[in-house]
Amino acid sequence: MLDSRDAQSIDAAKLYYLSGLSQAEVATELGVSRPTVSKLLQHARDMGFVVISLHDPREGADEVVDKLKARFGLVDARVVRPVTGDAAGLLADLGAAGASLLEELVRDDMKVGISWGNTMFSVAEHLRTRNLSGVQVIQLKGGHSHSERNTKDVETLTRFARAFNADMHMLPLPVILDSVEAKQLVEADRHIAGIMRAGASADIAVFTAGDVHRESLLLNLGVLSGAETQSLLDSAVGDVCSRFYDASGNTADALIDARTVGISVADLRARPIRVLVAGGLEKATAIKVALEMGMATHLVIDHATAERIVG
Repeated sequence: MLDSRDAQSIDAAKLYYLSGLSQAEVATELGVSRPTVSKLLQHARDMGFVVISLHDPREGADEVVDKLKARFGLVDARVVRPVTGDAAGLLADLGAAGASLLEELVRDDMKVGISWGNTMFSVAEHLRTRNLSGVQVIQLKGGHSHSERNTKDVETLTRFARAFNADMHMLPLPVILDSVEAKQLVEADRHIAGIMRAGASADIAVFTAGDVHRESLLLNLGVLSGAETQSLLDSAVGDVCSRFYDASGNTADALIDARTVGISVADLRARPIRVLVAGGLEKATAIKVALEMGMATHLVIDHATAERIVG
């Protein structure tokens, strides 16, 4: 049922988008401040009252799309062409395209497993609210940080759950524990074990691929020693769901992998629908190897990175 804020946001949206009034004019019409109008318009978008759609036929009808699908056995590939050359623009375009793809894929009674990170949060920000039923959103890996770096795991999970009208299952643990024994102990907990099983049997897995460098988020969460960080810098080219792999697609560091809380590579690869959302030339190798590992059925990527991968 609509509350007064919902109703006011719809009125503001009609005046702004349909009547063509400026935000200042909408403010005068409604008797509110201009900043309030901006917030009302954002609320209308967040709640799905306003849907802004731009169809770029290049995203699915590009020669590079055919090359990606043929080379890596993909069901679908969406290739975005950011208008701006900055990282923020790329992230926004990847998020919007990823959200659009998920709106086509997610249906009633599905289990949707998700990872976290900046790309995943961008996808979450662009999801529209849908009145689905029986959907479960499951966190595929631990996300608690021991540093000031924010994984945005809770925010991402919450936005996904709200968009799909879903129950959410959070994995309230660090992504990497101090020892294998500690991991085995927490995974023996009935509640944690249930979340892990749900993630491992998800109908759809949505994740990104990360590259490995000194400033990588995963290397700065306070869960790795200096020696372990150096080991990954020396051997790993990327990660999916915090599972680090080398240039051949093999586990980069078995000891770290054994302490990682989350879906395994084997279980992730077994999900029937696997949506990989990633882009940026610096991630080209990480994305390419992940595709060679068979990690994705669906891909969202930018044109420049796609060209480098198939070129």
